[in-house]
Amino acid sequence: MYGVRKVWRQLLRDGVEVARCTVARLMKVMGLEGVRRGRRIKTTQRDDAVPCPLDRVKRQFRAERPNALWVADFTYCWTWSGFVHVAFVTDVFARRIVGWRVSASMRTDFVLDALNQALHDRQPPPGLIHHSDHGSQHLSIRYTQRLVDVGVEPSVGSVGDSYDNALAETINGLYKAEVVHRRS
Repeated sequence: MYGVRKVWRQLLRDGVEVARCTVARLMKVMGLEGVRRGRRIKTTQRDDAVPCPLDRVKRQFRAERPNALWVADFTYCWTWSGFVHVAFVTDVFARRIVGWRVSASMRTDFVLDALNQALHDRQPPPGLIHHSDHGSQHLSIRYTQRLVDVGVEPSVGSVGDSYDNALAETINGLYKAEVVHRRS
């Protein structure tokens, strides 16, 4: 369920002139409330021994064409059987998830599977930039070797700063808010 702000903005786009507080009051009267994002769990496990690629993006999450810049990250979701982790690879130009995978563990295999799905479906030209955080999964030998094998340039943001992978973090948040925590 969308919150007050999203409902209000959609009404304005549809030409309905209404105050935000009116939308909030009506939603409260009808018992409607937006999805709340849950508590955070640390998923990035940095490995200081691994050499780190340069930050080629520098917080400029724009691309001139499809398959020029992809961002990757993963998040966790609570289920009845415990935590699962969901990895996403997103095309910055299209603002579309091009690869994803779900796993019960945070091993390299599941982020590599999401990358392989994106590579198979999109077949990007050489020179694609792949941006991620400092997580050990994205900096693993197998993951970075796969990027090199297909001519993809790795890029990694600075340590401990979610703004350096802001688009991927936004996708994670939207996935949780609009899919996982959605109330009918």
